[in-house]
Amino acid sequence: MDLVSLFFAFIFFHLLCFDSAHGQTTSHSSCTKKFDCGMLGSLSFPFYKSSEPDCGLWKVDCDNRLTELEGMKFEILEKDGASMRLKVPILGDLLKNNSCQTFDKDITLPFTPSISYTVDNHLTLLKCNSSDKTLGKVFDSKIHQSYACGSIILYYNTSNKAGDYPVLDYFPFPSSCSVIRLPVPQSSVPTSNNSGLFDQLSDRFMLSWTVSEQCKQCYYRGGMCQANTATDEFYCHNTNKVAGSIFTYIGIFILLSCFKIKISWHKCLSFWESKAEDHRKIEAFLSNHGSYAPKRYNYSEVKKITSFFKNKLGQGGYGNVYKGSLCNGSHVAVKVLNGLKGNGEDFINEVASISKTSHVNIVSLVGFCFEGCKRALIYEFMPNGSLEKFIYEERSENVRQLGWPILYKIGLGIARGLEYLHRGCTTRILHFDIKPHNILLDEDFCPKISDFGLAKLCVKKESIVSMLGARGTIGYIAPEIVCRNLGGVSHKSDVYSYGMMVLEMVGGRKNVDAGADRTSEIYFPHWLYRRIEQDEELQLIGIMNEEEKEYAKKMVMVSLCCIQTDPSNRPSMTKVVEMLEGNLDSMQIPPKPYLYSS
Repeated sequence: MDLVSLFFAFIFFHLLCFDSAHGQTTSHSSCTKKFDCGMLGSLSFPFYKSSEPDCGLWKVDCDNRLTELEGMKFEILEKDGASMRLKVPILGDLLKNNSCQTFDKDITLPFTPSISYTVDNHLTLLKCNSSDKTLGKVFDSKIHQSYACGSIILYYNTSNKAGDYPVLDYFPFPSSCSVIRLPVPQSSVPTSNNSGLFDQLSDRFMLSWTVSEQCKQCYYRGGMCQANTATDEFYCHNTNKVAGSIFTYIGIFILLSCFKIKISWHKCLSFWESKAEDHRKIEAFLSNHGSYAPKRYNYSEVKKITSFFKNKLGQGGYGNVYKGSLCNGSHVAVKVLNGLKGNGEDFINEVASISKTSHVNIVSLVGFCFEGCKRALIYEFMPNGSLEKFIYEERSENVRQLGWPILYKIGLGIARGLEYLHRGCTTRILHFDIKPHNILLDEDFCPKISDFGLAKLCVKKESIVSMLGARGTIGYIAPEIVCRNLGGVSHKSDVYSYGMMVLEMVGGRKNVDAGADRTSEIYFPHWLYRRIEQDEELQLIGIMNEEEKEYAKKMVMVSLCCIQTDPSNRPSMTKVVEMLEGNLDSMQIPPKPYLYSS
């Protein structure tokens, strides 16, 4: 046997041994079938204790009577068979104070192939930006009750039972709106009288659940219930199938040996089969999303929309972006892709990610084109373009300088959008490319996160995700993506990118500036940290009063928390939103990121 064959044999047996060991460590044989949960009695699957994260679908904290569902924590008041009475923390106080922060809460729980939830007595509302001038044309005051609260306005239907809003009748919603659901008292139905909306809401609700038969059988066979994030189809992940792995690796070994024989017809056949498989995957994904996928256009329609690609807005490695108009007169931005990378991952990622979202701070995907090798993504048009052209001192003369209230509003909006991606939509979405270029601004400078080509979808209970190779843009990539021994890649990687971006918004410059006057100012976060630590003036441009000074310092403090080298020391985006909306006096100076300590 020659050296190449020996090398292949070594790889084969190494992978086989690794697979066997991995299968033994992830079996459900070590899971506690039933466990005592204090006042809640004895619990079993689908519940699991925090010490056994692979043993169920629903985490409970028996000591504190808390449960965590899809990233949201609830207090358990009582359990009755396959239903629970839950309380939303803090919501009661917000309701008593008629606080608009009430409507940052949402008890929407997704349907999954493994488990479905039913929330009794809830009110579904559309939460919209009150500055959107098109709302009056969309909502009929005879049918929809409205309630204004601060900068938002809420719409709900009073004619439907239990306030269930006919969401599909209005799909897609206005881009400034997102769907939220909140509890109402058990005996209550939303009314159209003059009582305030707060009087119709509650902080408690009944939740029932049903575990699918597929998932039950999978679990009791020792598998893990999972879903394909692209197609939403159920599959049972059983890591103990060592026998199957043996045949798999025998097949791999044979294939690797065959590659040594360079037969040209085999290469050609493999190439065309691969291309056909890529198309089948994309077509399967699009058909599985059905009515939830955006509208599909053919390429001739794309050419008509863009007036044969007349008005170019920008370009990048992915392709070009053109301005266009739909037949209803609304403007759109059309991103025409140069070609697919690998098996079309970028294209699938973008359509899959955005089709699962509906939030005022996420760009809306109006439609797409997939026709042979021609692919395009059609977005709502953002008249102010990207954040990048507004925040740097060397911007062009005809671009206005943004004041601190607007910068603060933009930073908060991006944080809310990321919080939604991480815990608010049906599947957790990790963006992996947060930077000023990927933040678009509408006519009111409301920020919208865009460009999901590098995004990764994962189930919400996953804290760490697997990734081959680095993703992102230099200057914003979290350290753990490049150097894995610093920690696992997770939603905290987006938090790091967010912090680096906000520091550039604050400073009006790149975080690394080789042309700085003094060596100490080359790395801007380091320079800012020293001034905060020594309680010195930040010396930032454009601060006119104490309120703007507070905005600036709050953004700096939050950013320094976000760029901690250890991912576990970074706040979640939920905490980031709380800090930005909270009191500056209650914020503490974070530790200095040790990679940049001197």
